[in-house]
Amino acid sequence: MSEAPRIPVTVIGGYLGAGKTTLVNHLLRTAQGRRLAVLVNDLGELSIDADLIEARDENLISIAGGCVCCSYGSDLVLALKELAARNPRPDHVLIETSGVALPNSVAASLSLLEGYKLDCVAVLADVTTIRRMATDRYLADTIERQFVDADFVLAAKADCAPAGEVASVCAWLSQKAPQARVLPVTRGQVPFEVIASSDRPLRLVASADTHHHESDIYSTRLLDFPEPVNATRVAMALADRGVGLLRAKGFVRGHDGATWTIQVVGERGEALPTRKPTSHVGQVNCIGLIARMDNDRLDAIAQAR
Repeated sequence: MSEAPRIPVTVIGGYLGAGKTTLVNHLLRTAQGRRLAVLVNDLGELSIDADLIEARDENLISIAGGCVCCSYGSDLVLALKELAARNPRPDHVLIETSGVALPNSVAASLSLLEGYKLDCVAVLADVTTIRRMATDRYLADTIERQFVDADFVLAAKADCAPAGEVASVCAWLSQKAPQARVLPVTRGQVPFEVIASSDRPLRLVASADTHHHESDIYSTRLLDFPEPVNATRVAMALADRGVGLLRAKGFVRGHDGATWTIQVVGERGEALPTRKPTSHVGQVNCIGLIARMDNDRLDAIAQAR
């Protein structure tokens, strides 16, 4: 009997009021049938939109589409063990940290558990308040440390500030978190595939509550690798900041004849051998901001051997 695949986990951080709840609700609305589990320190901190709720118990909210939201109190490890025992298991877990928590500490807890893997760390920052809060004597250290291991820093509420101010804040955030991709975000609208990995092809969808579509900002690209390649070299090349990708995932054939999974999250790129049957060997799905994706460099990567 084959071992069950590890459940990917996205850790969502940011100080109180940064926009974490808005992001979670957007991800639930765009899950497209995926079974999500959302863990929060206190259910009072997460206001799931009423039209998504199917049932509510003392410690659990059942959400349309097979998703659940539950409180884990102080015992995250126990909550994750209970989730892994559910039938069916979740396809992906979102952990929304408290405003004063350090996402890296939460992510480190995953190393204590079998059956889970860290997929992504996303930290939100309210563009209208973050620079002021980052100078507060009581908050500054926590905010700085929240940025340390982020894969993505989401500059939330970008519609609440002039374009010039948003650009200035994003540049400041890039200095504070040089390892992260900084994305301006309006009403939590980030493609699901950026924040949470998926085995499905990357597909940008229109959002019902905005005049802008994700396809206005983001772009997807399918790279073909018909011949064997150095999988690790491909993964690292796709993760290079200059290429401008946010995510990439797919399967290639290595020079050793094995099938390799390519996975890119921000500047983290890895290639791992896989035994998982797939009919899409030689294809890697990519997603990035239209303004930053370098298609010439992507062409060069696809042609390299």
